[in-house]
Amino acid sequence: MPPTLEALGIDRMTVGERIALVQDILDSIAADQPRPPLSEAKKAELARRLADADANPDDVVSWDEVEAAALARCRK
Repeated sequence: MPPTLEALGIDRMTVGERIALVQDILDSIAADQPRPPLSEAKKAELARRLADADANPDDVVSWDEVEAAALARCRK
């Protein structure tokens, strides 16, 4: 019989701690799975984006700008 929440002490964790634990468990499962090969369409899109980034190195938006714009949209 698998261990219970109570036996592992998970029932005494905060909601945030339980969410973090679930995320860690999901991450460990994902890490154990082989990654499927990329489709030709995805490979082509990655190549296009890399070429665009190489051709336009100054055409970037900082995370701070992205975050500020997203927050501004949420406040409307």
